[in-house]
Amino acid sequence: MSLNTSRQQIDQIDQQLLALFTQRMDVVAEITRIKATEGLPTLDRGREQEKLQALAEQVRPELAPYAHILYDTLFELSRRYQRAGWEQDSGLYATIQTAIQDTPNLFPPSATVACQGVEGAYSEQAARRLFQRPSIQYVKSFDSVFSAIENGFCDYGVLPLENSTAGSVNKVYSLMQSRDCYIARSVRLKVDHNLVAPAGVKQADIREIFSHEQAISQCGAFLESFGPHVKITRCENTAAAEAVANSGRDDVAAICAHSCVELYNLTCLARDIQDRHNNYTRFICISRKLEIYPGADRTSMMLTLPHQPGALYKALARFYALGINLNKLESRPLPDRDFEFMFYFDLETSVYSEEFAVLLDSMDEICREFKYLGSYSEVL
Repeated sequence: MSLNTSRQQIDQIDQQLLALFTQRMDVVAEITRIKATEGLPTLDRGREQEKLQALAEQVRPELAPYAHILYDTLFELSRRYQRAGWEQDSGLYATIQTAIQDTPNLFPPSATVACQGVEGAYSEQAARRLFQRPSIQYVKSFDSVFSAIENGFCDYGVLPLENSTAGSVNKVYSLMQSRDCYIARSVRLKVDHNLVAPAGVKQADIREIFSHEQAISQCGAFLESFGPHVKITRCENTAAAEAVANSGRDDVAAICAHSCVELYNLTCLARDIQDRHNNYTRFICISRKLEIYPGADRTSMMLTLPHQPGALYKALARFYALGINLNKLESRPLPDRDFEFMFYFDLETSVYSEEFAVLLDSMDEICREFKYLGSYSEVL
């Protein structure tokens, strides 16, 4: 048998498969009508598992895994077709539509904003990129930023989420999972670290350097040049310059933004000391109420998937099938559960698209727990 003959046979089989696929989906549409009339759910997982097992037993053993994948995908397509025919929006999607209608057309130029740290911190710079005239309230910790929003002391909070050199800010991810706030906007801020000290202090005099752990990790190569005789002390924020300025010592320095030099009457001993010059930190702006401003084209969510083979694949396959681009995927273990992980996703999709509606309407099928963090745009 020639290659062309085999290809012709494949084409004939594909035509038969498509005809049977169309016939099957017509029956799915009828099942949809019956389920809608009787108020039955789209997903019948017990029947699906029985069918998968039975179908796998009807083919040769070496084909059983492939048959399982084929029909698992076919069942998922059938559920999606049922939902499209049912035209029933999820409660979350309805909430999002209400938020779109209730949110003003313009992001507020001024607001009361909570930032972790003190004046001169990078969070302050991010807040001033997001708002034209922010009234900034400084708090001691990331947790306090969430509390300020939840208790109504501030309208918004600004928090670092990830850095292009040092990676994610784990504490903020954990708080996003446990606290009730939404992302309203984000901004990418170029971060240039500087070594600063009180007037008269020289680099050879330094015996201790203060900064936030993120800044320290972003300047690893520079700090290694000091050798073991210099102590690296981690503190709450990159505005450690204030503590250095008030220390009364002549052997300390801080890693911070250059704006702190004039602000705290310090001397800059070295500029741009970060390991990579394309060093960016992404900050998020959170609010207590869900706000979705025009142009929202990014959505963040957290999923807890079943601890079973193929769980993450099914989630990713859903995004792929809907043509939704994935900007970020990160996993982190759940502290109170063995071998279970929470997955954080940043999706590039318009909040107004049909694909977004279909995705939200089917999240209960692919995950055990789901937390929607917001739809927003990013300031570049």
